[in-house]
Amino acid sequence: MADTLLKVRGLKIEGRSDETWMPIVNGINFDLCRGEVLGLIGESGAGKSTVGLAAMGFTRDGCRISGGSVEFDGIDLVNAAARTKRDLLGRRIAYVAQSAAASFNPAHRLIDQHTEAPVQHGVMPRSESESDGIELYRKLRLPNPNEIGFRYPHQVSGGQLQRAMTAMAMSCRPDLIVFDEPTTALDVTTQIEVLASIRKIVEEFDTAAIYITHDLAVVAQMADKIKVLLKGDEVEEADTREMLSNPKESYTKSLWAVRSFKRPQKPAVQTASVPVVSVQNVTAAYGKVPVLHNVSFDMHAGRTVAVVGESGSGKSTVARCITGLLPPTQGQIELDGVPLPSDYRKRDKSQLRQAQMIYQMADTALNPRKTIGELIGRPVQFYMGLTGSERRKRVEQLLEEIELEPSQYYNRLPSELSGGQKQRVGIARALAAEPKFIICDEVTSALDQLVAEGILKLLARLQDELNLTYMFITHDLATVRSIADEVVVMKEGRVVEQGLKEEMFRPPHRPYTDLLLSSVPEMDPDWLTNLLKDRGVDNIGDAALDKMENESPG
Repeated sequence: MADTLLKVRGLKIEGRSDETWMPIVNGINFDLCRGEVLGLIGESGAGKSTVGLAAMGFTRDGCRISGGSVEFDGIDLVNAAARTKRDLLGRRIAYVAQSAAASFNPAHRLIDQHTEAPVQHGVMPRSESESDGIELYRKLRLPNPNEIGFRYPHQVSGGQLQRAMTAMAMSCRPDLIVFDEPTTALDVTTQIEVLASIRKIVEEFDTAAIYITHDLAVVAQMADKIKVLLKGDEVEEADTREMLSNPKESYTKSLWAVRSFKRPQKPAVQTASVPVVSVQNVTAAYGKVPVLHNVSFDMHAGRTVAVVGESGSGKSTVARCITGLLPPTQGQIELDGVPLPSDYRKRDKSQLRQAQMIYQMADTALNPRKTIGELIGRPVQFYMGLTGSERRKRVEQLLEEIELEPSQYYNRLPSELSGGQKQRVGIARALAAEPKFIICDEVTSALDQLVAEGILKLLARLQDELNLTYMFITHDLATVRSIADEVVVMKEGRVVEQGLKEEMFRPPHRPYTDLLLSSVPEMDPDWLTNLLKDRGVDNIGDAALDKMENESPG
């Protein structure tokens, strides 16, 4: 730990707004040793990802390093030649992005993209890199590791794609890896396996890492020390155990105190009431591959149904069937007791308006060439018929509802927003149609916990005021506890359990539900280690992970 690999001193970063350079990061300092993990936390817009990229000597378009130094193993990355950086990036310094879907080339197979860096940097030949990639897929618990690399990015789930990117970052066995929200898209059970695998890789190869996250419980498992950021400023830094047990600053204490919001359990629905949306014996497939098997559940007015399960369990596929993006091969979807055409192209404007969707990947859901005003204004005009000043007024109202100042954000492009801000734009776009039913597909997964709590409160208020019905797809069981009325548990395309929230969380649980509940990280640095031991895993080796996976209930 005495071998300092990365030194950051007085780091200042500016971003261009029109013709003016505005401060984004204001004098950040830290050291990182080999084999050490630094956790960067803070709310959306704090500068976490910007600092992580700058640690690689890189800034996004429209940004610049305006002061300070970044020294990697004696190399000045701020002033290094482009050729020097090209030699380092991918080989000695790697990056795992927050949005895997936006990071992979959709025209190339996973294994082709995985082998590119090792081959180009001369680390190993193609055949060896391909074999190594398959082994990394296996270590990161990807299904069918011998075959999954030969799929295209759109042919795997979001969680699987995130793990494939982690494997790609590890392909050259770098000295430093910047993890930018690497488990955001993962369900809790998969997250445990990936976190354990990342820890194993870091320890085995003495790799230094910067772990960027808004999930305090996750950073508690991964980081040796934590730095808290707020609007580009340092708040405090300390050893992880010290930070968790005795935070000094009031802002840090407020982060520790989040997730207090919890809606009371609503009574059971009267059996005679007609559901707003009814999923009836739905079976669906991608090509010839079946993905849903006889799925049925109802969603009633003014209530929230949380659909939970592992990555690839079929949660988002059900949503695609409801919206008409994926016609079922059997079964049907009803809206207010009336069967909906299975293909969205056969639905009229009223039917389309009543069911809206907020997507998980805000990076890929927003047109990068349209301003925020245009993105939200399009459904306002299409569904509500508003134009000109009336349209702008309505868009500004929606921006205020999602806590984005209209004068600052109306004319911005998505690339000028943080991940959390982009997700809030997606929420406003769904609300613009004034629907009665909204599918929320991991809507808080890209948000820090303070902002996420505010969004949940906002959605709850809107539900009460407008009698909205929500289908909440999530792997975050804390979110389920906060907002759900009913819970549907899915596994391998089937509904394995459903009922009122309080009943689902009250023991005894069915084995698979118990597995999900026991996999939710806690604010305890020893939680992951103790969990692995409880499941019969004494160390984080490959055989141990195989044992954990094979003996998991369900």
